[in-house]
Amino acid sequence: MKKSLLLTLLMLVFLSGKSQELTIPQLSQYIADNPFIMSPTYAGVGDHIKVRLNGLTQWVGIEDAPDTQTLAADARIGNRSGIGMLLYNDSNGETKQRGSRVSFAHHLILDRYDDEFLSFGISYNFNQFRIDTENFVQLDPNGPPPPTDDRATANHNFDVGVLYRLDKFYFSLNASNLLNKDLADFNPIFEPNTLRNYYVYTGYSFSKSNNSKIEIEPSVFFQWFENDGRSVTDLNAKFRFHDFEDYYYLGLTYRFLNDQIGTPLYIAPIAGLKKSNFYFGYSYQVIANEILGYSSGTHVLTVGMDLFQGISNCRCTY
Repeated sequence: MKKSLLLTLLMLVFLSGKSQELTIPQLSQYIADNPFIMSPTYAGVGDHIKVRLNGLTQWVGIEDAPDTQTLAADARIGNRSGIGMLLYNDSNGETKQRGSRVSFAHHLILDRYDDEFLSFGISYNFNQFRIDTENFVQLDPNGPPPPTDDRATANHNFDVGVLYRLDKFYFSLNASNLLNKDLADFNPIFEPNTLRNYYVYTGYSFSKSNNSKIEIEPSVFFQWFENDGRSVTDLNAKFRFHDFEDYYYLGLTYRFLNDQIGTPLYIAPIAGLKKSNFYFGYSYQVIANEILGYSSGTHVLTVGMDLFQGISNCRCTY
């Protein structure tokens, strides 16, 4: 607890009483039949209302480790457009953030016979970041007293994206946090004003035939942060077993920093099922860096429902 309080105090000093705008942790939640959590372009891709509840508990065994809950829902409006909303609650020690994202997407049919589609999406993001001070203690008896009032700030931003689909191939390009941060209330020496990050998500589903019960879906997720140039990549493999309209899947995710390809951040086995209108997914992320000596890993749990199936008969919902 003392380490987390000391870290938070340092953040207070560096940021002059305000906080840096953050985003929800982007781990393997998008693989759990939930790509909308990653990109607004997926709003309305489906002939139903899709609801997904995600729980993410990082670094199990470490006190005050990050913990995140999200609720995402998206639906088709008309035959060519979709809307979605995401709510999230995230805590990391004494720092808390809550927020929402409202998205709109429009889907174009390029070739209805070859199932070729192009989608555009935009999101408005609202984020409230707060530092709780009620648990702060006086670490240095000769130093200044810790702050007693909560420190909070609110941020507004936008995401945009484009999604191309051709049969069972997909390619999504996105830009997040388009607006620069106003540093008027911050310490410009320590606080970055460029929050933009860019990411690509692409993959393909293989099957022997249209009637095959087994489907293999390799995919790649790449993310680059403009401010410091760091980047991360996910290599994913998913094996789906169909049983009429139901399916079960197993898979694996390998995440690494792009300057350390041979040293993964984590390796995550994934599993899940869709039974009737109910969805369940689970991932356990095995940490492969120095945190391994202190934590047993990270849990990612997803449950959901697909409601009102058949609200659109456009091919671009498939």
